[in-house]
Amino acid sequence: MKSILLFSVSLLFIANVASAQMQSPDDFLGYHLGEHFTNHQKVVDYFKYVAKNAENVKVEDYGKTYEGRSLILTYISSKENIDRLEEIRKQNLSLTQKGAIAPNKKQPVIVWLSYNVHGNEASSTETAMKVLYTLVQAKDPQIKNWLQNTVIIIDPCLNPDGRERYVNYFNSVSSTPPDLNPSAREHTEPWPGGRTNHYYFDLNRDWSWQTQKETQQRLMQYHKWLPQVHVDFHEQSFNEPYYFAPAAEPVHEQVTSWQKEFQVIAGQNNAKYFDENGWRYFTKERFDLLYPSYGDTYPLYNGAIGMTYEQGGIRAGLGVITNDGDTLRLKDRIAHHFTTSLSTIEISSKYADKLLAEYKLFFEKNNTNPNSNYKSYVIKADNLYRLEQLANLLKKNHIEFTYGGNRSLTGYNFGTKKSENFKLERNDLVVNVYQPQSVLATVLFEPQTKITDSNTYDITAWALPFAYNLNAYALKEKIEGTHKELYINKQTEKKQDQRPYAWVLPWQSVNDAKILIALQKNGIKVRMAEQAFMADGVLHKAGSLIVLRAENEKIIKSLDNVMSAFFAEHKASSYILTSSRIEKGKDFGSSGYPLLTAPKVAVVAGPEATSQSLGEIWHFFETELNYPLLVVNFQSLPYMDKSNINTLILPDGNYNDKIAEQLLPWINAGGKLVLVEDAINSFVEKKPYNIKLKSVAQTNKTQSTGMSTYGKREQDDFDNAIPGAIYKVYMDDTHPLTFGLGKDYYTLKTDDKLYEISNDVFNVGVLKTDSYTSGIAGQTVKNKLSSGGALYRTQSVGKGTVIYMATNSLFRNFWEAGKQIWANGIFLF
Repeated sequence: MKSILLFSVSLLFIANVASAQMQSPDDFLGYHLGEHFTNHQKVVDYFKYVAKNAENVKVEDYGKTYEGRSLILTYISSKENIDRLEEIRKQNLSLTQKGAIAPNKKQPVIVWLSYNVHGNEASSTETAMKVLYTLVQAKDPQIKNWLQNTVIIIDPCLNPDGRERYVNYFNSVSSTPPDLNPSAREHTEPWPGGRTNHYYFDLNRDWSWQTQKETQQRLMQYHKWLPQVHVDFHEQSFNEPYYFAPAAEPVHEQVTSWQKEFQVIAGQNNAKYFDENGWRYFTKERFDLLYPSYGDTYPLYNGAIGMTYEQGGIRAGLGVITNDGDTLRLKDRIAHHFTTSLSTIEISSKYADKLLAEYKLFFEKNNTNPNSNYKSYVIKADNLYRLEQLANLLKKNHIEFTYGGNRSLTGYNFGTKKSENFKLERNDLVVNVYQPQSVLATVLFEPQTKITDSNTYDITAWALPFAYNLNAYALKEKIEGTHKELYINKQTEKKQDQRPYAWVLPWQSVNDAKILIALQKNGIKVRMAEQAFMADGVLHKAGSLIVLRAENEKIIKSLDNVMSAFFAEHKASSYILTSSRIEKGKDFGSSGYPLLTAPKVAVVAGPEATSQSLGEIWHFFETELNYPLLVVNFQSLPYMDKSNINTLILPDGNYNDKIAEQLLPWINAGGKLVLVEDAINSFVEKKPYNIKLKSVAQTNKTQSTGMSTYGKREQDDFDNAIPGAIYKVYMDDTHPLTFGLGKDYYTLKTDDKLYEISNDVFNVGVLKTDSYTSGIAGQTVKNKLSSGGALYRTQSVGKGTVIYMATNSLFRNFWEAGKQIWANGIFLF
């Protein structure tokens, strides 16, 4: 018998199974699916309409986007299962715990379908409505059996803000009938496009890091369920056929044999229906399973069968002529995604018992016999703020941890790459991988990622100790910390019987930047210690903030009360000095304590800027620092009044050569210019900017690897590839740009650009021969980066300053240590 999925592409099938009481998406919307892109609120309205009129559907609001749009989950199953949905959820989670009993025969498998994480890959949300209606209305025994064996969770749109940006644009410019010419404007979105969310973040790279509001809210729900199957529906170039599992190499070594096997099983089921329809598809290419923050890998590392499905369709609009001369229409894209949606439910229902048994086994191994060379990780409490931020990330990912103790241990030092003895101390964070989230913890902490193929789709190194710039050790023994919480003493040290001469505050974290911002907002003058100093037997590090009584009580009444209230409100620690006597270092009257002025910051936007680089900066200022940021279009820059800003940021991007000359008068007058990654290009070898790219002689590949062949063209390209590797940067710890970090900083390098070291500027952060640390980098790239050169530089130009940041210190805003460089660069000089 032909499968029900073949009938699913026909309107006849829908008509045969529909009941008169329930409106189809076509009836509800007033147009046939595929004739128009549906606005998000109408999608939400339809899902809620179905839930209101169907006894086997439940809709749940789980949050709002940055722009206030609804995020919803929909649960579809048999009425019996929906009536006991909470019981099913709890039983499902119980399978992840140590000593879990086998699931009972009534326990259904959980299949989670995620649509439209990239806003301009817009066909999948339309598909979600069709899937919902078909499941709810079907009377076919096959579908009824699926619903008995499965609970299907549908998220119809993971990125409503991005999708609405795309849909609104397309609906405003599309022709009637749609223009099929790929050169028509309806096939070219304006900057920044609809792929990303409000802050221009790629939500399909944010699953582990959870920097974005949408991800944070979704993952809270995901961990309440931890499904057995998760599919992420995407689109790729409209000239590409359909992609589904099995995935390409590299596949992370933590992916189990069963997870790989079921990818093949699901792929074969999809292929059956695509073959019968004559639809083109491919597998085992391009889309790998390595980077831990995708919508397929994150579920895999959490025990599910995670899969990505990619339909050709980006820029296709309602219809487009492909390179092959075929016409690809939105209704075709919907049909393909619809077929794989139902095929996945079908095969999951068929293998329900096996999926549940293997799911239980996955967590049983995690809890009792984890597949990891290292059994524990110790992260030293070098910086309590960054350690707290790391702990918060672990909590979001449900990774268990404890704190310190008092014993001597031996472990692999992340920084030196050697086995060393060390002391476990009170606040050191301990992750023991004997836990339900063993695999995810192992993947996020492993010092070196084992990679079987260099043709990766994203970064290849991400170890959290490097991202947080914290010393760490990997241990082959199982250990536990002796404490559940950090010990933090934030009490203000104070001599009760004497008036304060000055208040000294530490500068070690982004939180200290927030305190500086609050002090200045309250009209309090703050100075910075350019060098370390000792007073009352206490050593205060370079970068420490100084509030002097004399210069503040002239303008602020009851200064003592104001400061006491401030420290209590902000839970800030400070050291009170009752005398100006400095035992070691410069006296407070020295020029070594410059007065800090609140910066007036602007950042450039527009097609010249890389949207995600702008988004990282925008998000950091607005959501973490809560600091005002003027976002100005690049085209307006020459004409705007720059006298009301003193700091200008050019994100990574491609700017014209005139900008270096145009900004020079403003810089000479005292402006501070921050150049990020490729923004530096427009300033290279232009006077008076002392910046020059490092060039290294290329090796002759034909001498070392033999004659190149067409079949090996992708491997040959690897010599020049660096999809994302970690490098150690040697920092000048006397420079304000490094305060709070120290001499070593680890950066994620995604290109081979390096700049000449010059004696006429401050070479703040440089690479050396031993800087390579982790991840994939081709030999040509390694040779260049190991030749030595600068990544961070500052230069005085007239009365102003130029800061060169040749690497992304805010990478996806999960690279926590890099935020310190930004805080230093914006607020300290």
